[in-house]
Amino acid sequence: MRLRDDDYAAIDDRLAAHDAFLAARYPGERPGRQPVHTVYIPADRIAGFREWGTQALAVLDEHPPLPFPAALADRVRDKLATEPIEDLRIDFEDGYGVRDDDREDAAVKQAAAVLLDGPRPPFVGIRIKSLEAPTRRRALRTLDLWLELYREPFVVTVPKVSGPAQVEAAVALCERLERAYGLPAGRLRFEIQIELPAAVLGADGTATVARLITAAAGRCTGLHYGTYDYSAAAGVAAAYQAMDHPVADYAKAVMQAAAAGTGVRLSDGSTNILPVGTDVAVHDAWALHHRLVRRSLERGFYQGWDLHPAQLPTRFAATYAFFADGMDAAMTRLRRYHDRQAGGILDEPATARALAGYLLRGLDCGALPADTVGFSREELMTLA
Repeated sequence: MRLRDDDYAAIDDRLAAHDAFLAARYPGERPGRQPVHTVYIPADRIAGFREWGTQALAVLDEHPPLPFPAALADRVRDKLATEPIEDLRIDFEDGYGVRDDDREDAAVKQAAAVLLDGPRPPFVGIRIKSLEAPTRRRALRTLDLWLELYREPFVVTVPKVSGPAQVEAAVALCERLERAYGLPAGRLRFEIQIELPAAVLGADGTATVARLITAAAGRCTGLHYGTYDYSAAAGVAAAYQAMDHPVADYAKAVMQAAAAGTGVRLSDGSTNILPVGTDVAVHDAWALHHRLVRRSLERGFYQGWDLHPAQLPTRFAATYAFFADGMDAAMTRLRRYHDRQAGGILDEPATARALAGYLLRGLDCGALPADTVGFSREELMTLA
């Protein structure tokens, strides 16, 4: 062997800066639960969010047959009765519209009071208006007033981001508000909505979304795809704007590559074909939503948007079926890896991490009962 200790040290020195960059930029999957959906409700209608589960169950009763296998019926109904909304977003942007300052201030105060008065979902946040010039001051005012009233954990959704400068401004805003309200440094976090082609592919030919993550300096928790704004900005006719359009798939593939290994989570968008009206209309919309949710899950997007209580049955039906369908295979492969058994598939450590993560996601959302997965949560967390 011809290499000496100083050769090892020289290579360490040469790669030290890159080692530090990898550790900071690609820390790996963020620990903890990721919600399976985000429910967007306009700020002036937020008072009714606690009725969504009741409304979803009523739709199931009014429009049989149920949009899921009988084996899942009890579990889905239980979810709708106990935790119908996993992640609630109070919307001050497109769903709310443009109001004068007094009216939006009043909506902020009302929404904060509603959340503080009683049970709320495991995850909550607000979507402020865009940081583009016409709505910037209103966005800042809403966030400032919200913090005055609501100090529980929440996330800020920043819409219509088009470049790193807006993300850098969001970071500076978070830092300023943390100092002003005496919050710990790094407490305020935000999601970036990908609703413009410029957020995916920049004028210089680079993948803008990767630069957005870097600009967030560790404060970005997620990338949320905006189906209709993005499709419209890309020139897709209204009748063909959809989560499964090729334009959407390209944007989400770039998002996925940019976010891999960073701890930034992904969320697919929504469908605006709502399960309302006649039995035929409801069942057709359920079939579409179920297919799109399953499609997103199979492509590694474990979260999406829901816009109406009647979408909740198919959100949980598709999600629960996805995890139930793959549970046995995941358990078998993970057990072989854990026990170092020979089998028909030779799994790598990265695959074992993904298998453990899959089972943890199923446990977190209620799709998989804890006594069926063959591993304790602690074992799965270690493997993941």
